[in-house]
Amino acid sequence: MSLQDLSSSMAPAVELELKHAVQLLDSVSTKEFHEMLTFHMGWSGEGAGPDAQGKRIRPLLLLLTTCACGSDWKPALPAAAAVELIHNFSLVHDDIQDSSDLRRGRPTVWKKWGVPQAINVGDALFITAQLEAMDINQSYSSDISLQACKLINEACLQLSRGQYLDISYEKRANLSLEDYWPMISGKTAALLSTSIQVGALLAGVDDARLEAWRCYGHYLGLAFQIQDDYLGIWGDSALTGKSTVSDLVAGKKSLPVLYGLAKNGKFARRWSTGSVQPDEVPELTGQLTEAGAQLYTQQIADQMTELSLQNLRLADPQGEGGDALFELTRMLLNRQA
Repeated sequence: MSLQDLSSSMAPAVELELKHAVQLLDSVSTKEFHEMLTFHMGWSGEGAGPDAQGKRIRPLLLLLTTCACGSDWKPALPAAAAVELIHNFSLVHDDIQDSSDLRRGRPTVWKKWGVPQAINVGDALFITAQLEAMDINQSYSSDISLQACKLINEACLQLSRGQYLDISYEKRANLSLEDYWPMISGKTAALLSTSIQVGALLAGVDDARLEAWRCYGHYLGLAFQIQDDYLGIWGDSALTGKSTVSDLVAGKKSLPVLYGLAKNGKFARRWSTGSVQPDEVPELTGQLTEAGAQLYTQQIADQMTELSLQNLRLADPQGEGGDALFELTRMLLNRQA
């Protein structure tokens, strides 16, 4: 059974679980509030559908991991929904913090309903995630459920730390390439890694294999963010649904930018003079390419990809779930969007 076969069974089940969680706000007094959540999740409004829903990578990774460890994935659905709701809570707040107008090719929640209500939407997604995580105990022991909830909440803390660093780096001029890693370890790798670790935990693997699964997810998250940094500058906005202008204009200290600054050439000299304007982005992108940032970013992404695959092999995934995980990993890290 291929990745497509497995995901075609898992994806509708995840979507149903997510809708069940968000349904708690579907009442007479909060109809519009519920609409805000369903809009962000890609279920309602103009352009609703699979493209607007996002890839649902984290729940898919969790369920595939459980399957690859020889367990039934269906009881793990509350955990899968929890990590996806946390991811979406972070996206809503991230869009506010970055002043991003578009998410998945549609207006962001703050752009459509304003910042105060968007904060409420993010908070509601976080709370529904916690309620979903508590439902893990419906199918698993109290001890396993508590460990899973702890892992999920530790990931939330790491996520917040990473986002703090990401924002604080925008105003810091003395950053090095080494400063990049703790930021993306929290911002991106923590939740991806936890999704995989929780999937393995629910399958009852031993501590050694659990650590291998965690490392697989950690390096997968690093590689994923580096690829995202690459696409944020050299990607096709028609495919990514996000502008390739926003990262440079916002002053994001992505891996290509930090590399360009370290080279101390034309890009670094222009960067040091102040904010980048949208009409300057093509020239700055060219300067980064000339400095070697494009090639360097791809090489580092390849290194992290190989480390991720090495740890996936150590985790010893089995059966159709294991085959699907290898397929998904390679697909994620060779994406164009």
